[in-house]
Amino acid sequence: MDKQTQIELEAAAFRRLTAHLQERTDVQNIDLMNLAGFCRNCLSKWYLAAAEEKGLNVDYDKAREHVYGMPYGEWKDKHQTGPKLKL
Repeated sequence: MDKQTQIELEAAAFRRLTAHLQERTDVQNIDLMNLAGFCRNCLSKWYLAAAEEKGLNVDYDKAREHVYGMPYGEWKDKHQTGPKLKL
């Protein structure tokens, strides 16, 4: 497999993962962390790090919005269960 095809497949898998997590709002980040060792915020940080490696100016809030599919505060208000912690 050539490098460009590999990159395209990896990008498609990432898009599908983020879409899946956006659909599964019942799955809380703490559950993801406990079971898989990463959460939506981790994906956001990895996305941000990749952008920075490319010299792109993407801030953490925009990275989270990309992963969550909406601003983080909005997602938290709509979907986070349990006590609402200020970050």
